[in-house]
Amino acid sequence: MTRQDGTLYAPHFAGVLGSPIGHSLSPVLHRAAYAELGLTEWRYESHEVDEAALPGFFARLPDAARDAGWAGFSLTMPLKRAVIPLLDEISDTAASVEAVNTVTFGPKLSPKGDNTDIPGMVAALAERGVDSVESAAVLGAGATASSALAALASVCAGPVTAYVRGEARAAEMRGWGERLGVDVRTAPWAKAADAFDAQLVIATTPAGATDELAQRVPPGPGVLFDVLYDPWPTRLAAAWSARGGQVVSGLDLLVHQAVLQVRLMTGLPEAPLAAMRAAGERALAARGV
Repeated sequence: MTRQDGTLYAPHFAGVLGSPIGHSLSPVLHRAAYAELGLTEWRYESHEVDEAALPGFFARLPDAARDAGWAGFSLTMPLKRAVIPLLDEISDTAASVEAVNTVTFGPKLSPKGDNTDIPGMVAALAERGVDSVESAAVLGAGATASSALAALASVCAGPVTAYVRGEARAAEMRGWGERLGVDVRTAPWAKAADAFDAQLVIATTPAGATDELAQRVPPGPGVLFDVLYDPWPTRLAAAWSARGGQVVSGLDLLVHQAVLQVRLMTGLPEAPLAAMRAAGERALAARGV
C-alpha cells in the first residue's frame, strides 16, 4: 500500500474472532496499546465467526492477506478448542489445556496457537500480591476452569476443590488435575458455598450463575477471582468486597492476557498495561457497567 508521500508500507491487521462478538473489549484494549506504542498503521477489528464458519474463515486468509500483514487473532468462545485442528502448531501452554485464545502467523501465514489466559491469570493474581496459597477452589468447569487449574499449578501448594454440576463435569475436572499435576477434588454445586473456606476462589461460571451464593459469603473471606467483567461487579464480587475480602476482576484478567497478546503479535518486548486498563475501564463505564 502507498502513503500520501508515495512511499510504500505494510499495514498490520489483527482482530478478535467469536460469536457473539459485539460485547468484546479486545478491540478497545489492543487499539489503546497501538496508540500508546505509536503503531499508527496497525488495525484491530471484531469478526463474528462461529464454529461452523471458522474453517472457511481460515481457508480465505491467504488470499485476503496476500498484500497485507496479518499479525494474529484473539479467540473467544466458542472457538478456543474448535480452532486447534486448523493450526500448524500450538504452544505447550495451549496444549496443556487444549485451549487456544491467541493465533499468530509465521512465514507463509503458518498459524500457531497459544494461550495467554493461563499466564494472564497468574499475572493478575501476582499484581494483587497473590502468588502463593495453601488452598483454592474453582467454581464451574469448562475451558476457563481448566485454564484456572493450569494457573493454580504454579500458585496453589495444596489441594484444589472444583464445584461443578454433574458427575461428567466432575470427572473432566479430575482428569485435568491429573494432566496438569494439580490435586483436584470435586464437590457438587449444591455445596458451592463451602468453597468460601479456601484462601483463593476462582469463579469461572457465566453471568448470574453465582448470584445465589452472594448472601452466603462469610465475614473476612480470602481472595475472589471472578473472571467476569460485564456485568460488574457481580453480586458475588460485591458481597465479597462488602465482607472485607479482596477481589480480582475479569477486567484484570482480560488486560493481562491482552498485554501478552500484543507482545506476541507485534514482537515488541512490552505492552502498555496501564493505558490498556484505563481504556477498558472507560469502555465499561460508557456501557454503564
